[in-house]
Amino acid sequence: MRLSVAAAISHGRVYRRFGLSPRSRLDLLRNLVTALVRHERIETPWARADEMRGYAERLIDYAKRGDKDERAMRMADFWLTPHPGSYTRLLQIPNRDGLDRAKMAVIELKGNPLPPLVRPRRDSDKTLLNQLLKGYRQDAQRAAAARGTPV
Repeated sequence: MRLSVAAAISHGRVYRRFGLSPRSRLDLLRNLVTALVRHERIETPWARADEMRGYAERLIDYAKRGDKDERAMRMADFWLTPHPGSYTRLLQIPNRDGLDRAKMAVIELKGNPLPPLVRPRRDSDKTLLNQLLKGYRQDAQRAAAARGTPV
């Protein structure tokens, strides 16, 4: 018996099927992108969020090109400020409880007013590594001062 990785072989498939017909797949992606634009952060299975991300990025790029609607453009200018890289952020969260234990993700627009999911790490003097480095520098300065050579 020969073992093979079925996921690595695409056989001409360019996108995920989600076990649906092509029409319902597009409806699902349309609803997800609409929810992302409305709520600015949504929680969905990883595969759906990953597949939807490209469509959301293209939609934002298309919206930035301009439109005749002044109110929509003011809102787009406010929310769609330039960000390095992409306009969306995809974060993995714990697997869904229940029967399927699906790998879950949160996808959000960058620059949204919601509180951040990942707290920025502060480079504090109180961390163990910084305390050790500070002590090493002080010891090196004391040793150099005892020898009479500048550090």
